[in-house]
Amino acid sequence: MNKIINRLDSVHQRVLEIVLPVDLDRFQRRPTENEWSIAEILDHLHLVEERVIKELEKALAGEPQKAGLLGRIIPTSIVASRLVRVSAPKAVVPTRHPEKHTAIENLESSRKRLKELCAREGQQRLRQIVMNHPFLGRIDGTAAVSFVSYHELRHYKQIREVLRKS
Repeated sequence: MNKIINRLDSVHQRVLEIVLPVDLDRFQRRPTENEWSIAEILDHLHLVEERVIKELEKALAGEPQKAGLLGRIIPTSIVASRLVRVSAPKAVVPTRHPEKHTAIENLESSRKRLKELCAREGQQRLRQIVMNHPFLGRIDGTAAVSFVSYHELRHYKQIREVLRKS
């Protein structure tokens, strides 16, 4: 679990380092009509993380389950690749353009909650729950937390693309 938490922290720090110096106009501006702004990307990251937390809490309230072999070993790192484009589920499509400080505060808040959940429940308990992921299928709780880190890495790369275009 420490390796997953370290990855969460490392990727998150990279996102903050690249986003904090960006001026407000550039933060809000979409590179093209069909691409998200940095504000929307951060909002999406927050929405996804909140969704994962909600699903983990729901699963933790139930009886222990096993995800099955595939759900325990699925390589969540595949999510970090920008080679395959996928459409975000409607529930996590950003619908607002939060101010920079709000977007960062929201993301910091959800990350703090996720890490607190991990510390409270521990790796063993997280391995005993199952979450249905829209693309990865049935994954255990540790894979869900790992997914969050790789998902943030994917969007870190997207932010870099946005910054190159603007």
